[in-house]
Amino acid sequence: MSRRITIDPITRLEGHGKIEIFLDEKGNVENAYLQVPELRGFEQFCVGRKAEDMPQLTSRICGVCPVAHHYAAVKALDAAFGVQPTETARKLRELIYCGYIIYDHILHFYFLGGPDFVVGPDAPKEKRNIIGVIEKVGLDTAREVIKHRAYGQRITEILGGKPTHPVSGVPGGQTKSLSEERRKEIETMARSCVEFAKFSLQLFEDVVLKNPAYMALVQNPKLGHSFYNMGMVDGENRVSFYDGPVRVTDQQGSEFVKFEGRDYLNHIAEHVLDWSYVKATYLKAVGYRGLADGPDSGLYRVGPLGRLNAADGMATPGADAAYRNLFDTFGTKPVNSTLAYHWARLVELLYAAERALELATDPGITGTDIRNMKFDMKPEGVGVVEAARGTLFHHYKLTEHRLIERVNLIVATTNNNGPICISVREAAKTLIRNGKVDDGLLNTVEMFFRAYDPCMACASHALGRPTVVIDVRRHDGEMVRQLAG
Repeated sequence: MSRRITIDPITRLEGHGKIEIFLDEKGNVENAYLQVPELRGFEQFCVGRKAEDMPQLTSRICGVCPVAHHYAAVKALDAAFGVQPTETARKLRELIYCGYIIYDHILHFYFLGGPDFVVGPDAPKEKRNIIGVIEKVGLDTAREVIKHRAYGQRITEILGGKPTHPVSGVPGGQTKSLSEERRKEIETMARSCVEFAKFSLQLFEDVVLKNPAYMALVQNPKLGHSFYNMGMVDGENRVSFYDGPVRVTDQQGSEFVKFEGRDYLNHIAEHVLDWSYVKATYLKAVGYRGLADGPDSGLYRVGPLGRLNAADGMATPGADAAYRNLFDTFGTKPVNSTLAYHWARLVELLYAAERALELATDPGITGTDIRNMKFDMKPEGVGVVEAARGTLFHHYKLTEHRLIERVNLIVATTNNNGPICISVREAAKTLIRNGKVDDGLLNTVEMFFRAYDPCMACASHALGRPTVVIDVRRHDGEMVRQLAG
């Protein structure tokens, strides 16, 4: 019997990765590692570029979440240029952000994570995709999925200039205003997205919540973990995607700390994992205790479940009711079940659609005062937004000539990396027993990283030097030589 199982590549995510599972003599899991072998290095090759280039450069980090990187960069430049956007510009930014959340959450639920629930984790590989979902739910539903994801991208295109990589955000505001004709178009799309989000929540209830086999996975205490939770909130501690302080709650749901984005380095540190190009972040006040959960471990969750756990509610009525239904169903807050990420994602989909409708019907959204250029230059700036996958930090230090001197990016998947590694390891330990493994079982293990909707391309970078280390060892493990470069 082989003592090592490799899942390579892992599937239905943005980027590349593999899972290495090591078995003991009895065929039970000794340990499991999520490895990210790719290195992007955006932080380094942004150095020396003009500060104004950053919203366009960093949006190319990822074709799935370009809007998040674009506006984290724009907000960092707002701070570095010492300027606040106009009220109309801020509303336009938030509206385009809602469009991004709409298309991104639909993408993950129906195309990436959803097939595990809709067609089942044991379905043949060739069915665990959007094609299998279409066969299961029917063409009419499939058309609605594709249509409403396109609506989210159309909102991005109208406000951002492009459906994928927006170009309209600049220090102090936006370059593109909203005409009345286009406002009406967005309003129509937003109304439709509200109804589609409600449909998606009902679908989740029918397919998952009413399925005992799925709920056994969702509610298995061995497959849920007690972490701190992080997310951006508004003035009433409700979920906020675009702006607000960052709130962290503890294992009992009480506020642990709340801080402004510019102060993130006072609260967050990063730990290098030997086997991955993605680091693990932790709360400085608690410390890094390895890949473990509980109050003594500084690891924290971000993303849909982290945001809902860290907040006290949602700022729109339908989403707030769905939020309370989620916690009432589990009967506890925070909810620690990793697979509850999918439900939380659909609650956020409804919020993004309802908020988009509010903004599209705001009388000020078509104003023409869209940029403030009263700059007061600063040597650095920090921008924070909630990417679809979680809290995203951009931090730039500038030279006197307004060139990039240093970049630090802490992206959502980096924030989640410790919990993802734990979720994968514990899923493997729970599900693989006595060496009995099949394709469906390994796909079920994958479900526990896929729930986080990770973006490995966004997250991968190295800390310090050397960036590559090759260990040459004898058959007994003794080091012979180490090559670094």
